[in-house]
Amino acid sequence: MKIVTDCAADLTRGEIYELGITVAPLFIQFPEGEVNALDTTPDDFYRRLKSMEPYIPTTAQPSAGIFTNIYKKLIESGEDVVSIHISSGLSGTIESARLGAAQLSEKIVEIVDSMTLSGGERFQVLAAAMAAKAGQPKEFILDRVSKIRQAVEVIYTLETLVYLQRGGRIGRVQALAGSLLHLKPIITVEKSDGKYSTVGKVRTIPKALEGIADHMEKVYGKETELWISVLHGQLEEQANNLAELVQKRLNVSKLEILRISPVLGVHTGPGIVGLAAVPITLMEGLG
Repeated sequence: MKIVTDCAADLTRGEIYELGITVAPLFIQFPEGEVNALDTTPDDFYRRLKSMEPYIPTTAQPSAGIFTNIYKKLIESGEDVVSIHISSGLSGTIESARLGAAQLSEKIVEIVDSMTLSGGERFQVLAAAMAAKAGQPKEFILDRVSKIRQAVEVIYTLETLVYLQRGGRIGRVQALAGSLLHLKPIITVEKSDGKYSTVGKVRTIPKALEGIADHMEKVYGKETELWISVLHGQLEEQANNLAELVQKRLNVSKLEILRISPVLGVHTGPGIVGLAAVPITLMEGLG
């Protein structure tokens, strides 16, 4: 069993290598050409992004042909495939995956809509890959991924909505646009449709971090043991502050601080900080 995903899952290079995960590329389209998001670091990307303002690049999903080639190679090596991707409510990537799988005569590619992105997608992929490495059957893997999908929470705040607005990805957050662009939104991803939704708006990043902690406490309480990934673009200090805050407010069993993928940074800019959380029991017992 092999696990396929896309680079919106914010996996570390170590995780990809150690668990044998295949990552389909997403692309960043600059005026001078297209860049594979896997081939650029967050800091290099943000330097380039800032130098181009007010121009904002666009992103492109993998083609169906890319997925067909990925699946074909894995199937020819004797593997079944579970392919987990960024929410269909935010990207057309999963449709490309479905079209790519449809080109194969073998119907042994299972396509899974994570209904989220970033750290929330990553937890699903990690669990699937750890279970696959341990030799668990497809039914076990899909059941655990489904449980994680229902339990995971992704929430973040932005210094500015300009990037979401210009990129056309503002969705339900659009009520905050225009004259309210100076506010700091607190944005989550709805489990029902995998789209962005605003849970609050405040005037400063520190207040937004408090709002994130409040939301997480409402979702999980103080008893649920959590694995939390704090993620940011170029807000290291605020990421550290958020990590400290949630450790005080929640029952954190495991915590890490990671960087957001450049392909997501296109739509958020460097001023993003937030977290993904999952009950740690769902990430255990996979072997």
